[in-house]
Amino acid sequence: MSTLQKGGPSGNTPELPEHAWTLSVKEVCRVLAADPEQGLSEAEIHSRRKRFGANSLDTGKRQGTLPILWRQFQSVIMLVLAAAATLSFLFSQWIDGIAVLTAMFINVIIGFATELRAVRSMEALEQMDARYAHVIRGGAVREVMAARLVPGDVLVIESGDVVTADVRLTEANRLLIDESALTGESVPVTKQTDAVVPDAPIAERSSMLFKGTAVTEGSGRGVVVATGMQTELGAVAGMVQETEEESDPLSRRLNGLAARLVRVIVIAAVVAAAAGVLAGRELFVMIETVVALIVAAVPEGLPIVATLALARGMQRMARRNALIRRLSAVQTLGSTNVIFTDKTGTLTENSMTVTRLLLPGAEVSVTGTGLELTGTFLVEGEPISALENPVAASALRVAALCNNARLPGTEQSSMGDPLEVALVVAAAKAGLSRRDAARKWPEVRELAFDPDLQMMATVHQDGSAYWIAVKGAPRAVLNVCSRVKEKGRLRDFGDEEKEEWLARNSSLAGDGLRVLALAEKSAERSEDDVYTDLVFLGLAGMVDPPREEVRDAIAVCHRAGLRVVMVTGDQRETALAVGRALGVSDDESSVFEGDRILEPSQMSHAQKRQIREGSIFVRVSPEQKLNLVALHQEAGSIVAMTGDGVNDAPALGKADIGIAMGKRGEQVAEDAADMILQDDRFATITTAVEYGRIIFKNIRNFVIYLISGNIAEILAVGLASMVGAPMPLLPLQILYLNAVNDIFPALALGVGKGSHLVMQEPPRDPGEPVLARRHWLALGGWGILIAAAVLAGFAFALTRLGYTEREAVTVSFVAISLARLWHVFNMRDAQTHVVINQITRNGFVWIALGICIVLILLALYVPVLRDVLKLATPEGLMWPLILGTSALPLLFGQLALILAGRFIRRNIS
Repeated sequence: MSTLQKGGPSGNTPELPEHAWTLSVKEVCRVLAADPEQGLSEAEIHSRRKRFGANSLDTGKRQGTLPILWRQFQSVIMLVLAAAATLSFLFSQWIDGIAVLTAMFINVIIGFATELRAVRSMEALEQMDARYAHVIRGGAVREVMAARLVPGDVLVIESGDVVTADVRLTEANRLLIDESALTGESVPVTKQTDAVVPDAPIAERSSMLFKGTAVTEGSGRGVVVATGMQTELGAVAGMVQETEEESDPLSRRLNGLAARLVRVIVIAAVVAAAAGVLAGRELFVMIETVVALIVAAVPEGLPIVATLALARGMQRMARRNALIRRLSAVQTLGSTNVIFTDKTGTLTENSMTVTRLLLPGAEVSVTGTGLELTGTFLVEGEPISALENPVAASALRVAALCNNARLPGTEQSSMGDPLEVALVVAAAKAGLSRRDAARKWPEVRELAFDPDLQMMATVHQDGSAYWIAVKGAPRAVLNVCSRVKEKGRLRDFGDEEKEEWLARNSSLAGDGLRVLALAEKSAERSEDDVYTDLVFLGLAGMVDPPREEVRDAIAVCHRAGLRVVMVTGDQRETALAVGRALGVSDDESSVFEGDRILEPSQMSHAQKRQIREGSIFVRVSPEQKLNLVALHQEAGSIVAMTGDGVNDAPALGKADIGIAMGKRGEQVAEDAADMILQDDRFATITTAVEYGRIIFKNIRNFVIYLISGNIAEILAVGLASMVGAPMPLLPLQILYLNAVNDIFPALALGVGKGSHLVMQEPPRDPGEPVLARRHWLALGGWGILIAAAVLAGFAFALTRLGYTEREAVTVSFVAISLARLWHVFNMRDAQTHVVINQITRNGFVWIALGICIVLILLALYVPVLRDVLKLATPEGLMWPLILGTSALPLLFGQLALILAGRFIRRNIS
């Protein structure tokens, strides 16, 4: 902290220490009236929150209402409408000018309401990603929202946490902190509890933890000395005067598409106007027509509807427990073709139970499931007292103490890795409480699990000497054991016997069990090397059943062209058993050890191809995960990667879609991820991919719908001008059609639930534009079809039925409006049913059609509006002609879709 704000007197609430890193632990606690054992009382917390405010930064991210309103005027469409209104008033066309201003007002109101709702929806979703912290309050460790922390709170820090306030450390156990977010230094720094000099720069304040930094290793406790904008991170945030958010790729593509369309449309409209002038029409009428055509053709609703579609999709994903943290991730999901997934907790229940103990001289079965603390230890079907067996007693002591888990009823709360919880539960079943064991053999040192060594150790006081407990991967532990304990006696442990134990390990793993080896030794000093000359105690086999819905979810992925690859730290046999059960792979040749995954630059083309074809990777380190992502990205794949720990953060950041676990995941992993699974279920990933595909398809559908209808209007007016025929649509009518047809149906298409068939299609090419060549051909065909039908009805009304020009224009006006409404049903997938499909099931479509039909009828039967638009009241054969011509594009469109669907099904079969 630089200089912390000191408020005025407020009861007994203390002032904040200005240089907390220079004070001793005792002094900091005294200044802040903090109790490291009991924490703060509720009354004191309320008083301090009232004085110091919420523990949050003034990010300025929330967009104000007025800027959103002003943004509606900063578009091409507004400039065009303003020009049209100006021209109308200059030529004394007051009614036309007022009508154009009305059109401007309608566009502004609809655009403002839509964008405001979308922006507020996304801001609400961001609030769901709230930080939590563990603090001591009332003598107990509690989980509270980080925003509710106050100075004087005692924060409990563990590996994987993101520090949520500035903290003066009171305890530090092998604590390493990544402060790169604050200092730019990429190497984690070691923290300790001693005071440092006042002029120490931030990077050297080793007694402090700072808000926004990440705990990469170890654990500790500390007193909160600053919150919110008073933290060092708050000082940085306060210096940021103005930030410019980068728009997501989809928005940039849509804006680029709109810009290109404007250029093409302006040229086409000018050509149509020139043809009209040459045919003898009034200059002002053709200028009005040009402006109206440009207004009608510019898809000004694209960014608004796209934003709403994305926001709506994010809300639906959140309701299905997939929290999207970055807007661009929504569209990337639709292109994902490879999913790297953890095994434990994602594919399995993450509810482990020790069911087997293989000990030297005995094979023990353990009954009971989950967190049940009652169970029986059986040898050849006969119950035994596990603690009376010297080897079993030693193995269970290691299980209980080489551990950081807590159990309900014995600690403040149930916390810890499920594997460690299972070990503590097994010890408790034998009558060995972790809490009692920790009192008898107090821990003096812990060596956290090392992914490279694949082991963890704790050192405990044992009278005047020390006792070391070790657990880890069977091969790793066996390699550092020189003796074995059997029937209470120690003997040498040779290589041949170790191979026999490795075979037993493979047998357990082949049954789908997670296997850990347990070992111990005595030492004279706590600093002795813990991973040498160990005494082997046996193997613990744990069952973690696969989730019931995962096999079906993986089958859906395979049908959708997504490869599912299991990446686990577990051993080969266990992973293959689970992979076979879930349908990931039953081919043993597709299983690779992590040490085969090198940096892409160090691998040959043949090695790369072999690794890319792998379906199960075992004993994978964080660095190897990173290499695996890079290998597939090098081949052009769009990669999703799951992770839950601080060591997974690099791979999550590297992946195109980083997916963090919301229930068991660490905050560092969540920060690196694009999506958080709030239920940790693999099936949620499948759902998110489906929604990602649906959202992009919805956006593509409403773009095709908008542009094809606009092309129809341009063609109808342009062709009539070129042949010297009367105008089938007048400028104000085009503006009215634009308001009726472009907004409501497009919004309805943008927020539809989509078709289930999206998960039977291959992933979309990420480089594919919003509109590929086939889509341009399709929308051109739709435009020609609608224009031809309308012009045919217009010509028939003039030449065969003898209608006046005003009556004939009324026919074409209503016909093109209804044709565009019915055209929404042509946006269904070709393989879906004609009557029951994603369009007809979309309730918003029917609401939109109802609104539009009412607006059309108002234009025909409200005298003032009818006169302004220069329309006639339909009589006689006008309605049959209107309905007939407007239905032609729908009939031909559905026929084309039926033929296309048959062609697709024939090719698939």
